[in-house]
Amino acid sequence: MPTPNKTRTAILGARRSVAADRDLARLRAAITAFFFLDGFVFAGWVARIPAIKDQTSASEGALGLALLGVSAGGTATMMATGRLCRRFGNHPTTVAAGVLFAGSVALPPLTHSALALGLVLLVFGTGFGALNVAMNSAAVDLIAALRRPVMPSFHAAFSLGGMAGAGLGGLIADHLSPTRHLSLLAVFGLLLAAAAGRRLISLPVPAPRDGAGPATESGNAAATEPSPGAERSGRARWLVAVFGLIALCTAYGEGAMADWAALHLHQDLDASAGLAAAGYAVFALMMAVGRLTGTALLERLGQTRALIAGGATAAAGMLLGSLAPTVWLALLGFAVTGLGLANLFPVAIARAGALTGPGGVAAASTLGYGGMLLGPPTIGFLADWYSLPVALTTVAALAAVAAVVAYGTRNAVRLAGN
Repeated sequence: MPTPNKTRTAILGARRSVAADRDLARLRAAITAFFFLDGFVFAGWVARIPAIKDQTSASEGALGLALLGVSAGGTATMMATGRLCRRFGNHPTTVAAGVLFAGSVALPPLTHSALALGLVLLVFGTGFGALNVAMNSAAVDLIAALRRPVMPSFHAAFSLGGMAGAGLGGLIADHLSPTRHLSLLAVFGLLLAAAAGRRLISLPVPAPRDGAGPATESGNAAATEPSPGAERSGRARWLVAVFGLIALCTAYGEGAMADWAALHLHQDLDASAGLAAAGYAVFALMMAVGRLTGTALLERLGQTRALIAGGATAAAGMLLGSLAPTVWLALLGFAVTGLGLANLFPVAIARAGALTGPGGVAAASTLGYGGMLLGPPTIGFLADWYSLPVALTTVAALAAVAAVVAYGTRNAVRLAGN
């Protein structure tokens, strides 16, 4: 029979466990809110790119150069955000980046030249890059504590935010000016950042649970602590670069869809402003659906087969979306592309972390988001040289590259996991 002291200890332990689980649930909700904020604000901006292009009288090439401001600000910030996270913590850095990102979305419609647009997008890109690195770092800490493959759910929140932001942008594009729309979006973003940030800062950083280990091929484990042998392995470091390449190919497509889908529908297929905004909305919707079911898919197919199938599906979908002769076929292609790309980025980041820990996550994330930021200006230059539909086929090409790379490295991945 248990003694009173043992019973009391067991009760206290159970209460502490319940309290810890409650804190983890609250922390997960707060981090999820920042992922939603990221997608919502970014999509609100991209929904108004056609109007701001007309306002600044920019050519496609000039617009591509202006969009390079997002790339430059984001890339420079990503390299520095890791150090900020180590010095000030992931949670405060996430909140500060969220405030900067949300507030700066009001700046683009205040410009009247491509040069001015590029300068304010430099600020916007700084917030975007910092927020993505910081919130992913916070998510990695939580995943190690939960020991569950929940990374796709965070990225699903980003996609849902993108769908909501693009959908709302499409509804009000014909009724509100870009200045009023993006100013209201900034106010909402700041309020959400303040509410979620207050909870995020008030909760402690979760500690990894005992027994955490690398993710398996089926995706059943979720921790990101590497084995000592894997961390020293040159093969593991090489595979981190491989997963970073897969993330880059995926994010290139996301960035291209965000910045050019609406313009393609409006300019090349004569869609109205509201219908053009639906291009990114359906892409984001199907990406969210794919990520919400991502854990089950990974457990059923395994991560390597999920990467191959996703890349092949996205390549086929984007060929249809970019070359279709009608708006509705293009929208179908965008939807298939979103479904195919959905889990490539989360899986690549998780696998990099399983190999070399948070350092792998940071390296793969930087490469991946670099693809998202560099994709849109690349599309702009190619559109000037050839045409926008032809330029968008590069999204299909890189999705196919991701599938081929995943297939070609399947044996090396299996050996590294042993």
